Amino acid sequence: MSSARASLRHDTVRWDEAGVETVVDGVHRVALPLPEDGLKAVNVYVLEDSAGLTLIDGGWALTGAFEVLDTSLNQLGYCVGDLRDVMVTHIHRDHYTQAVWLRDRYRLRVLLGADERPGLEELRRIRTNLPTHAFDRLRSGGADGLLDELAAVDWPPYDPTVWKPPDVWLEDGDVVGRLEAVSTPGHTQGHLVFRDESRSLLFSGDHVLPHITPSIGFELGGGALPLKDYLESLHRVLRLPDCALLPAHGPVTDSVHDRVHDLLRHHEQRFDACLDVVASGSTAFDVATGLTWTRRERAFGELDAFNRMLAVCETVAHLDVLVDGGHLGVDEHDGVRRYGLGHA
Repeated sequence: MSSARASLRHDTVRWDEAGVETVVDGVHRVALPLPEDGLKAVNVYVLEDSAGLTLIDGGWALTGAFEVLDTSLNQLGYCVGDLRDVMVTHIHRDHYTQAVWLRDRYRLRVLLGADERPGLEELRRIRTNLPTHAFDRLRSGGADGLLDELAAVDWPPYDPTVWKPPDVWLEDGDVVGRLEAVSTPGHTQGHLVFRDESRSLLFSGDHVLPHITPSIGFELGGGALPLKDYLESLHRVLRLPDCALLPAHGPVTDSVHDRVHDLLRHHEQRFDACLDVVASGSTAFDVATGLTWTRRERAFGELDAFNRMLAVCETVAHLDVLVDGGHLGVDEHDGVRRYGLGHA
């Protein structure tokens, strides 16, 4: 299969505004709304072929998202009934839940990475939207006060109808039409990116994002060292031929490799920053409070409770990789892990 670089047409609309953006002939980006203040939208991609339409990611099953998708398909001369497959990059609700909602109404197929099965089964078992595994990481990270704050958060109710299993579990290397599934664990254990070699496009989900870094260590179950998995997955993408980046959040850009190099440099800087902050007996919460967060270099205390939870989970992920590499020691007492340049 040839891999000639397609001529991109992008930045015709703001990435987070409703509307259709044609990336290349037969590939269209649609931004669907999200309820959070931080992330305003999630990109889904409509792929045309003679057998019908394929959707990359489904969006969040919430009021307004379906209407935007339906209107966008109408602009392209289609309707929702023309969708054949929804190929989902990972299990998070802003990617998966509307795919299931659509499947139950329009008889299309939902395809998801096979390594997302344990997380989905655990979610269906506990039947709650509370991030219970993240809470466990907060306890081991010495963040009991933050746990008390999160207990007061009005978490959305669990809806079993949007957490049903997919029709197809995809394995690494599976090919569906033009798309090859490539395993990229880290953000979630079963995260996939979809590679269109013939048009030199990579639908990157949350694995490679143009402006932000994906959260690490925030999922049900997952690997013991999710950041190590993530960094290895970034290197795997570098071993593929460079191509255009079609992310789940942010604008389309011309080079996956350029952004991957940025992300690898970022995490090296975070490792250095953790080592600068850690002292004998530091918890992950202690280290997180000594770091700055987001592209705006905000202090930990400026973040809301949800984002402080993400920050502590990500700090745990960095510290555990430093322990794995022999740069830090760790001891555990009463369920709390304490880190230091030697054993605490």
